[in-house]
Amino acid sequence: MRGVDGFLDVLFALAPSVGVGLVFWFVIRAVIHADRREREAIARLEAAERSENARQAR
Repeated sequence: MRGVDGFLDVLFALAPSVGVGLVFWFVIRAVIHADRREREAIARLEAAERSENARQAR
């Protein structure tokens, strides 16, 4: 049964690294999505400002 115990030892040794990796992935993913949403909001704001400026220039 040493094979199963050895496998569990390896699994338990890798679990913290895998956990930290998953947390890192979720954080980076959230940052990227937040940046994308911020850029879209800025683009909409700038488009509205350009439209307003064009309307006032007439």
